[in-house]
Order: sequence, then structure tokens, then C-alpha cells
Amino acid sequence: MTNTRPVLLSCVSALAFVLLTGTESRLYAQGSEEYIVQFQNGTPPAARRAAVANAGAAMRFVYTGVSAAAVRVANEQALVALQRNPAVRSIVPNRPVFAYQHVDINGNPNKGGGGGPQGQVIPAGVVRVGVPTAASNGSGIGVAILDTGIDLGHPDLVVAASGFSAFGASCQDGHGHGTHVAGTVAARDNGADVLGVAPAAQLYCVKVLDNSGSGSDATLIAGLDWVLNNHNSVVPAIKVINMSLGRAGTVNDNTVMRDLFVRLDAAGISVVAAAGNDPLADVSEQIPAAYPEVIAVASTTARIGSNQCRFLSSAIAADTASHFTTDGIGVTVSAPGEEQEDVNRGCFIQSIGILSTRLGGGTTRMSGTSMASPHVAGVAARYYQQDPALTPSEVKFWIAENASRPGVAPLDSPTSNYTFDGVREGIARGPLAIIDP
Repeated sequence: MTNTRPVLLSCVSALAFVLLTGTESRLYAQGSEEYIVQFQNGTPPAARRAAVANAGAAMRFVYTGVSAAAVRVANEQALVALQRNPAVRSIVPNRPVFAYQHVDINGNPNKGGGGGPQGQVIPAGVVRVGVPTAASNGSGIGVAILDTGIDLGHPDLVVAASGFSAFGASCQDGHGHGTHVAGTVAARDNGADVLGVAPAAQLYCVKVLDNSGSGSDATLIAGLDWVLNNHNSVVPAIKVINMSLGRAGTVNDNTVMRDLFVRLDAAGISVVAAAGNDPLADVSEQIPAAYPEVIAVASTTARIGSNQCRFLSSAIAADTASHFTTDGIGVTVSAPGEEQEDVNRGCFIQSIGILSTRLGGGTTRMSGTSMASPHVAGVAARYYQQDPALTPSEVKFWIAENASRPGVAPLDSPTSNYTFDGVREGIARGPLAIIDP
């Protein structure tokens, strides 16, 4: 595990911190010349291709679930030509999207651990949301991981042959973020490495972030488009999407993406998304977490930490809001995004990450709302296992309704930048769980 130092005690009794968010990574190499073009409903793909070509622009993606395309323009004349086309409804910039992994004040991700443990470990986050049982393990439910890909050779992960990559033919993870997320959702109950929240669920790899953990609205829409078009043609069907990623924005800044979330909801697919790693932001300012159809997840600690700081009266408790988490009234539920927060003698917080599968085999630790979201995606899969006829809005309701310690948790973070948002939504809890804190 890495010693992160994002929180520093001030000369008074309050804790203050300097923090880089999970979006502080290399910008997606796209340039300002890429746009998302929305066409009139019913405009066929061939007509969209022709409109783009006639304007002198280049097609990057042509979508089928929505009447839109991602294009690259080389000059202003091409953009003006597209704007003047009567088949075009709107044109918006193609904005960068990032993995929501917490990083320390030096910009380093919170990772730790080398090879796999001896035997199988049940991570603290899985214990907190409820250890799966034979009757509640996600069996028969497909979960799409929209991320950096998945390590297709990891022995603790079973990934379907069907999948999608916005970056070439292979969905192989070249970063590690997606592999870690996938393990929290569905690492197998096989006596090795770790156990996921829904170990019998089927993982589908949808690579929308590159090997630096970066993507864009265009790649994210391409992955969502693939799920919308294929969710019922694969076996088992995809019922849940996890997105441990996002960007700053509003619900109306990309109508194409907005339309896709509405259509995914109507198709019976639950979308779970990380709330974000900026405690100074509100979830309403984070896309896709801000969309009303989405199950937005904030981060908490899973266990009590240690405390060596004389200015802090007690250790940071389990179910405390993570010092890095974005929250807000739009958060559906919280879940562990780190195992615990330890405070050292210098009054710096060390975030001990969630243990999950590592790119290349074995296990590693990472922290962030990226790690909180897949706990809830696994819980959603277990709800669908109980009743496949549930709608996404019903699953969202039951996750919120059956949360553990509503009105009590998340507990307030002792850091000075934390502000209680007025709602203690509780910690996600799986149906028919063995362990019910």
C-alpha cells in the first residue's frame, strides 16, 4: 500500500488538506477539433456519414442507438458546414473523461500490495456491504464494466467473449483500473485472491478509457451505445453498467449522452457511477453521476483506522465519508471506497485502499469513488438475481431503501474541507447478505 498524504493537521484542532482529484491525469489526446454531432431523429447512419464527409470532416464514431456521431474537424469551414446542415440538431465539444481513482498530493495513485494473498481474502468492502451467499451472488446477471478494460488473463476474473473497445480490437486492460473495479464486482469464489460482491455475475468488458485512464464523451458514448445495442443478445443479458469515471459538467451539456441514459433506463439497464473525487464539488456537477437515472455512489471507509495525531481525539471510524469524496443531495448511497484512513504522528491521513484484482495477476489496493461504485454495481446484480423483472428505478429505490445506517452514515469526515450535505443516505447493503452490520 502507498502512504498517501492528502490531509494535514493545521495549528488548530481542525484538519485541513491539499488534494488532487482523480481527474488530475493526462488529458485525452484529442485536441479541440473533436465534436459530438446530434442529427435529427431517424437520420440513417449512411446519411450521417455523407453529411460529415461533405462538410470536409472525419468520422470517428457513428452511433446506432442514438442519431449522432463523433467527428474530427480540421478547420472552421468544416464546422460551419456541419452547423448549416439541416439534418444537424446540435454540435457540442467532445469533452475529456477520466477514471475516478484517488491520487496523493504528489499525483501518485493509491496502490499497494504485490502478488495475491495466500488463499482467498474477503475484502473489507465486501464484508461491509454483505458477503454473498449461494442465493445472493449475482448468478445469471451480466455486468458491463465501462473502464480501461479488464485483464482477460486474470484467473480470478471470468470475462465474456463479447465485448467492446473504443481503442482497437482488444479489450485487454493496459492500466489496471478496470481490472481492479471488475474484481470488486465479480472476483470469483475460487479459493484464490479475493471475493467480489457478486462473484457469480458475468463480466462484460467495455473499454472506454485508454491505458492512461483517459477517454472522452465520444468513447464513453460508443461504449454505452454498444451495451444498448447488445444487452439482450448476449447470455446472460447485461442488466448493470458500472462507470467508475466521469468529468465535470451538467446534465444538459451533451444531449446525445443524456438521451442514451434515458434509453438505457427504458431498456431495463441499471447504471451505477462514481460520484467523483473532488470534495469541493457537488454530485450535480459531475457527469454521469448527476443524471437522474444513475445510481450515484459516494465513498466511505470500511473499517476504523489508526490514530497517532495528538490533535485528533479519536481514530477515523468505519462508515466515515472519505476525505476525497464528492457528495451532495443527488448521491443515492455510499459504499466503501477505501478500507480505512490512518492518521500518523504528523497528522497526515494515509488512505488504505480497497483490496481487489491486479493487472498481471494477484491483488492490489486502490482508493477512490471508483472503488465505491463497483460495490454497488455488485449489489444491483444481486437485486436483479432476486427478481429479474425489476426496473432500474425499482433497483435504485431498493438500494436506497435498504441501505445500512440511514440517517446516521456517512459520518462526518474530520477534514476541514468536508461539508455535510444534509443527507446521510446510508451504506449500500446487498440482499440476503451473511454479514449485516
